[in-house]
Amino acid sequence: MPLYEYECTEDGQRITLLRPMARADEPVEDPDGRGRTFTRTHSVFGVGQAEAGSLPMTGGGCACGDPNGPCARG
Repeated sequence: MPLYEYECTEDGQRITLLRPMARADEPVEDPDGRGRTFTRTHSVFGVGQAEAGSLPMTGGGCACGDPNGPCARG
């Protein structure tokens, strides 16, 4: 099931719910029980690249990541 984001029309609070696609646009009950109205928003996700140098250098010549592994020796 996909995740959908909903926003409160009164105060802008956002919630994320795991729902079947068939129920994505159905009304959402206020999780705090205060009677607020939540409407579905368009979610955006990003795939980016980490800053240069922020990832540790791992592995070596071996597919298993072991610099002294059997496939690194040839």
